[in-house]
Amino acid sequence: MYYVSSIVCDLRWCKTYFMIYFIRMHDNGGDMELRELRSFCTAARVRSISRAADILGMGQPTVTTHIKKLETELGATLFDRFKRPIQLTPVGKTLAEVATPLVEGIDALAQTAADAEERGPVVVASTPDIIPHTLLRVVRVFLARHPHIHLRINSTTRREVLHRVINGQADMGIVAYDDRDDQLDFEGLFVYDRVLITPPDHPLLDEPLESLAQVAKWPLILMGPGTHTREILEAELRRRGASYEIIVELDSLDMIKRYVALGMGVSIGPKLAIDPQDEEELGVVSLTHLLPVEQGGIVTVRGKRLSTAAGKFATVMRDTLAAARQTAAGRR
Repeated sequence: MYYVSSIVCDLRWCKTYFMIYFIRMHDNGGDMELRELRSFCTAARVRSISRAADILGMGQPTVTTHIKKLETELGATLFDRFKRPIQLTPVGKTLAEVATPLVEGIDALAQTAADAEERGPVVVASTPDIIPHTLLRVVRVFLARHPHIHLRINSTTRREVLHRVINGQADMGIVAYDDRDDQLDFEGLFVYDRVLITPPDHPLLDEPLESLAQVAKWPLILMGPGTHTREILEAELRRRGASYEIIVELDSLDMIKRYVALGMGVSIGPKLAIDPQDEEELGVVSLTHLLPVEQGGIVTVRGKRLSTAAGKFATVMRDTLAAARQTAAGRR
């Protein structure tokens, strides 16, 4: 006891000792030590072990055990229990002075982290075809349910979406996905198939579409290089030895539809980008017999837990698209 009392005489030495002690506890990986400090600091503040137990939602014996364990570790008594209310000993006063800001700081940090988990931002990377259509419906529902969670939506190519997810630049990607990557998990939520898009009354609408070579005879209006559907289309045309000409490249399918409607060329794009009103101004023909039918959905890093806010977004996406599938099935 004399040794500890001597330490108390030099407050700076005691602070250094306690910091070393605290770091050693932390390095041991135990959460129990933080609970002990929290119990002690609360009892020191309210001068009552029973009141501290009520504040912390613990039993009084648990708080007493926490304090006794600290006393054993320090080799000193922290409270004079014979006085009412209980009083801090000199060692207890020093420990309270040093430990209280640490415990409060850790608790504040934990609350800040919890708030960040709840409020976002949620970073979603997707492609220009999915964002204004499938994703738009999801975002509308999500913001209605969670108006204070911040969303950040990045539009880029499919390849870049996967890159951003793997590198932690996005919480999740929303893409058409048929790869097998050990780094990623995929949850399919919607069908991603392609259609031919033409002006109304186009000659291609009057003949059976048996080959992409028939489409290649017409001027093409497509998304830019590196976009998923364009890569698949060009690979298939090259495989068949069909020549083709791309006359306009755009980075928006909605703009492509406008150009096609004005008779500037034809296009191939995902069916999900075709809105009901588009069929009044465009010719639309399924290409499921000529191009791959894929699944679109959520791509995440394998084994990585989503933040609370990102998890809520994924849940809303599942719910919204499931409801859309049920509605579509009811119409049929």
